[in-house]
Amino acid sequence: MKKGEKIVAIIIVVLIAGFGVIQLIPVDRTNPPVESEIQAPPEVKTILKISCYDCHSHEINWPWYSRVAPVSWLIASDAAEAREKINFSTWNRYTPERQVHLIAEAMDEIREGGMPPWYYSWKHPGSEVTSDELKVLEAWAKQYAKPGQKMGD
Repeated sequence: MKKGEKIVAIIIVVLIAGFGVIQLIPVDRTNPPVESEIQAPPEVKTILKISCYDCHSHEINWPWYSRVAPVSWLIASDAAEAREKINFSTWNRYTPERQVHLIAEAMDEIREGGMPPWYYSWKHPGSEVTSDELKVLEAWAKQYAKPGQKMGD
């Protein structure tokens, strides 16, 4: 074996060993119990479950690749950040005013195409909110706001 071939072989062995070692780093992929659910009509809940719950709830369906580092780190980090922003499984923890504000923010994100993110929609066809679904969500969001309170206040 030539010197260059030995170096390449060593690099490959090191990369494979490194890949194996990083699999040992634990990642939190838990789904704590659901404390409460958002009160919404069935058609709204269906849209939320399909387009939002896989990050913004305790009902995440962890795909097989969420167990393979380094992708697992990204997915777990995204889920933790998403649950911090809005968590439909701990809806009871938010004040009514905060709930209205969170719904307004979510509606803005959906309208602007930021939610669900492209990298999620790419792997989960059908998770994009259609224009008809957006109308359903907007009508519900307007009803969710208390009389005299504008969405986003």
